[in-house]
Amino acid sequence: MHKLIIEKPLEYINYLENWLEHLPPQKISEIAREPKKCAVISVDMIKGFCSIGPLSSPRVSAIIQPIADLLELAWKNNIRQILFIQDTHEPDAVEFGAYPPHCIRGTEEAETVDEFKALPFFDQILVMPKNSIASGLNTGLNDWLVGHPGVNTFIVVGDCSDLCTYQLAMHLRLDANARQLNRRIVVPVNCVDTYDMPLKQAEKTGAVPHPADFVHAVFLHNMLLNGVEIVLKIE
Repeated sequence: MHKLIIEKPLEYINYLENWLEHLPPQKISEIAREPKKCAVISVDMIKGFCSIGPLSSPRVSAIIQPIADLLELAWKNNIRQILFIQDTHEPDAVEFGAYPPHCIRGTEEAETVDEFKALPFFDQILVMPKNSIASGLNTGLNDWLVGHPGVNTFIVVGDCSDLCTYQLAMHLRLDANARQLNRRIVVPVNCVDTYDMPLKQAEKTGAVPHPADFVHAVFLHNMLLNGVEIVLKIE
């Protein structure tokens, strides 16, 4: 039993590290051969996860520019379906039983990061509020998908790779599976990340430990196992 718990996961970790190190980049011209059929969905790139508030993270802040660059690249390549799905919590959100209050509607934490607001096409981006880590629940995303049946390729970016980004990519994948739809979901690793909560810090504060590098890799791999394409970056 100890071998099952200790030795085999070490082999898996070595595999994950090697897999991530050898991921290939992908050309946007290959992904979006028909731009009208492609969409980019960014999840939770807001100030409350990047710069202010109890859940802000320097790791998440570091992916702002890569995502902004990707959005500009997408727009340059005639991709016009761009969605931002973002925490906009009720003041008494039930989710706050698991996480500290964050990104409450009307607060600065719930605002889109300034770098995205500065994009010249920001006013043409569709912003959808959400009240949980699930982008597919009570957000309007499902209605959007039904209303845009021609869109069959999705580039998913944002945070956190093991929480909201994972939920979004998996929702898109499983929705397609359930409805027999030919759909492609692509996640560029340089445009997703998660927060870090080391064990010692968690013990001091009473928080739940969250080793960022490990869970980031595991959840990316889990997406791969379910048919989501994982690439190094899109260029």
